[in-house]
Amino acid sequence: MFTGLVEEIGKVQKVQPIGGGRKFSVEARKILDDLKIDDSVAINGVCQTVTEIKGNSFSFVAVEETLSKTTLSELRSGSFVNLERALRPVDRLGGHIVQGHVDCIGTITKTESLSTAVLLWVKFPKEFEKYVVRTGSICIDGVSLTTARVQSNVFMVSIIPHTWEKTILKEYSIGTKVNLEFDIVGKYIEKILGNSSDSSSIFEQFIDQPEW
Repeated sequence: MFTGLVEEIGKVQKVQPIGGGRKFSVEARKILDDLKIDDSVAINGVCQTVTEIKGNSFSFVAVEETLSKTTLSELRSGSFVNLERALRPVDRLGGHIVQGHVDCIGTITKTESLSTAVLLWVKFPKEFEKYVVRTGSICIDGVSLTTARVQSNVFMVSIIPHTWEKTILKEYSIGTKVNLEFDIVGKYIEKILGNSSDSSSIFEQFIDQPEW
């Protein structure tokens, strides 16, 4: 589990094909302090397992399923990535609950620089429209953000200067593909209420209870 608060920007050193998957080696500094093999790291919001640590870099293997559903397939030697280690139970939850399980890929459709912020408009597949609400939480390439505006299958986020400088968001331009993860709470609510017979039964049991 992650919070969507990026710890540092890493740099892809090497990409090696392994069958239908790929092995990535990423240069980092801060997260290597206590990183161990088998630890989870969010790479642009994608939860991956550390398989090797050498010097100032770590490696992970992205399998076919991951490459087909995320933008990791577009990473090349020299690409910059957002990095976050898994949440420890004693840490403050400064962002929101992020699993590192990407739901879909979005596309930057517009950017606008203001005096104190940068606005980004992101288009995403219409089938996921129900998970996006105004002032709700969303994770873009591993960054916990708040939706400021929503219109159909396009939302806008306002980026503060600190986030802009400390993440790869500043590399974005119109047409950039990004990993999106929607709020897990909404998905569970949909699952529970999606079973109409169960939800009706629960409701009926509730209203039939005698007054306390």
